[in-house]
Order: sequence, then C-alpha cells, then structure tokens
Amino acid sequence: MNPGVDLPTRLLAELAPWRDAANWRIAFSGGLDSTVLLHLLVSLAKNQTLPALSAIHVHHGLQAVADAWPDHCQRVCEALGVPLQVVSVRVRPGASVERAARDARYGAFIAATHDNDALLTAQHRDDQAETLLFRLLRGAGVRGLSAMPRQRPLGQGHLLRPLLDVSRAELQTYAAQQGLKWVEDPSNDDHRYARNYLRQRVFPALTEQWPQASMTLARSAAHLSEAQGLLDDLAQIDLGRVLTPGAFDWLGLRSLELAPLQALSPARQRNVLSHWLASVTRLPDSDHWAGWDSLRDAKEDAHPVWRLADGELHRSGGRIFWLSDRWLRAVAGPIQWPRIDSPLSLPGNGRVMLRGAIPAGPLCIRYRQGGEVMQLPGRGHRDLKRLFNESGVPAFARGRWPLLYRGEQLLAVASLAGLDGSADRGWQLIWQP
Repeated sequence: MNPGVDLPTRLLAELAPWRDAANWRIAFSGGLDSTVLLHLLVSLAKNQTLPALSAIHVHHGLQAVADAWPDHCQRVCEALGVPLQVVSVRVRPGASVERAARDARYGAFIAATHDNDALLTAQHRDDQAETLLFRLLRGAGVRGLSAMPRQRPLGQGHLLRPLLDVSRAELQTYAAQQGLKWVEDPSNDDHRYARNYLRQRVFPALTEQWPQASMTLARSAAHLSEAQGLLDDLAQIDLGRVLTPGAFDWLGLRSLELAPLQALSPARQRNVLSHWLASVTRLPDSDHWAGWDSLRDAKEDAHPVWRLADGELHRSGGRIFWLSDRWLRAVAGPIQWPRIDSPLSLPGNGRVMLRGAIPAGPLCIRYRQGGEVMQLPGRGHRDLKRLFNESGVPAFARGRWPLLYRGEQLLAVASLAGLDGSADRGWQLIWQP
C-alpha cells in the first residue's frame, strides 16, 4: 500500500484482485484492528460494488470478560448492517494456550469459508514484524521467517490479510477520527505470553532506537517470502526428477524414487521433502531431520521408518512412501465372502473382487500371519514370504495384502501377476485398496 494515499483507497486497491469473490467475511474479534477493517469495508460498500459482506466472531471461552464480546460484536454489526455469525469453540488443553486457541479459531474459519469465499483478517504491519521476530527467536527457517502471507487457501476459499502494509498507529488514528469503540483483551497485557512480551516490552525499546523497526522488519519478511518462493520453484524442479512412476502406484500412496533424491545435496533433499510433505504433515524443525538421514542411508535390505507428526515415511524397493491414516492401522481377518459374485468390502482396507470364472467355495479373505505356503503350477509349494520378495511387495503392505483362501488352502494373492488367480481356469483376484 502507498502510505501517501488515504486508507480506504489503499485497502480497495489491495483487495482489487478479489472483488469477484462470492463473499467477503471479516474475522471480527471486536478489537481495534478488526473493528477498523469492518468499518472501512462497510464505508467502501456505500459507493463501490463489493462482494456481500458478513462477519464471524469466534468465542473461545477462555476468560470471563470475553463472554460479553459476542453481544458487543452483535451491536456493532447491527449498527453497520452486517450479518454476524458467532461461533463458540472448545480450546484443547495443552502447553500452549495461544496455539490451541489459534487452532480452534482457524478450525471455525475453515468451516465457514465456502467455495469462492474470502475470509479477511486484520493483521497489520506491526503484527507482521512481531511474527518475524517471534519466529526468528524460535529458530525458524526461511518459510517460517516469511511470516504471514498476504493470502493463502483456506477451506474452500481464501484467507486475505489486506492490512499488512498498514501500521497499528494508522489504525488507531482512523478509529479515533471515526469515533469507533472496541473491546480490549486483558490477556494482551499478560507478559507470560511470548507475543505480548514482544509487543509490550521489546518493540517499544526497538522503536525508541530505530523508529522504523516495524517497517524494516516487515520488509525483511517480504524478502524472505520471495526467497521462499524461489525455494518452492526449485522444489518443483527437483520433484520432476523424483516423482517417477512406481510399480505399486495403484496402491494410491504418495511415493518418490530414492536414487535421484539421494543425488541432490542434503539441503535440496530437505527442501524438496518439505515441499512434498507440507500438505500432509507438520514438519520437524532443523534439529529433528536425523530421521531422514537414517532412512536415506539405511542398507538396501533394511526397512527404515521416519515417524512424523501426522504419518510415517517408509523405504522399500528403491522408493520412499508416505503412510498415514488407515495405512497405519492394523487389519483383521478372516473375512467370509458370502456372495462371491459381488465385490467384498474389507474393513479399513478397500475391497476385493473376482473377475472371470468364479472358483468353488466357500471362500474367505485372510491376512498374512507367517508361514503361509502356496501351491503353484509347475513350481510346487512356495513360501509366501519368498513370493512377496520376488514380486517386490513393500514390507509395510504385506500384513494387509488380501489372501484368498478356501478352507486352509491359499488360492490367490490379490493383484500380483502369476499369483492372483488361475490362468487355466480363467479367474483373477483384484484388490482395490
């Protein structure tokens, strides 16, 4: 935003790319910042064609004084003619109340943001500077030091921060000129919270010596955001080398080829993995990447695992696989197949079906327990473990691989060529995991 232009005009220019959104929903806490944002947008809507305006207030229930805030927000919105949605959330107990409250709040925002909606929050330039300093003190990398992006996907729409180039002082001046009233959160004065300590104790000292500290720190965050964009571009280039087809892509698992990944420098390995995993798990800080080194450097016959916050990386057959959710839960059998002319659902494991002539029953699906043997035409009895090895079946998948039994006889191993049925009798067992 150009500081030489009045605040409403600057805000309108910042939001110009989003004027075709279905709705603009303001995250309205009732505090100074969101009160100014709401008032600015209502003022602009009087002589501009804007998306429909509404507001959402999230009530955390963490302090008694906050019980009055929904009523305050309702009065403000009624006076401005803006519909308000009040959402009460439960903040999970934990070590960081700030983080738990933020998670609960953004969960409500995600639920409320529908297709082509824009959720507008009122973080400003001083917030951006504080975020950069806070993350710097926590040892964040380039992505973390990029601080808050101006926009990002949220729910089925987008989150926008149109005031990131506006200072807290400018918002205070506007509020005073317009005679606005807002609520004050007493927890903002509690120095036990790291951000409050930075805002109340550290930044006044910084700005006394360097009056433009907030502006220059926010500028640094913008430079780091640009650097992160270049790292993302590099990650896309490297992903093009390691996202190769694999023999078991039909399992529906994310996987990468290990050899071209190993050929990259360690820094580029971490960069491409961070990019690849960012959408599925929280990533470790720089001190906890030893798990990747162990997985990468393990012997070829090993089956190493790197456990992350929301899943696991496994290595098998020259590839690394991302496993989460049901792939980390055990399966149980046997499962009787009552109607063998119809697909059979496997709890937590997809389904199987028979194609072609149906073998005589009764049939059931079992899972590997160890010691299984299969009779193969022309080869005699073969140990299932050896057959899995010959087929290159990943170790992590063997315990959930559907095995077709008739009584105690192992008839077929689903979807493995040469083991999945009878060529002579014309039937095949297919697994859709």
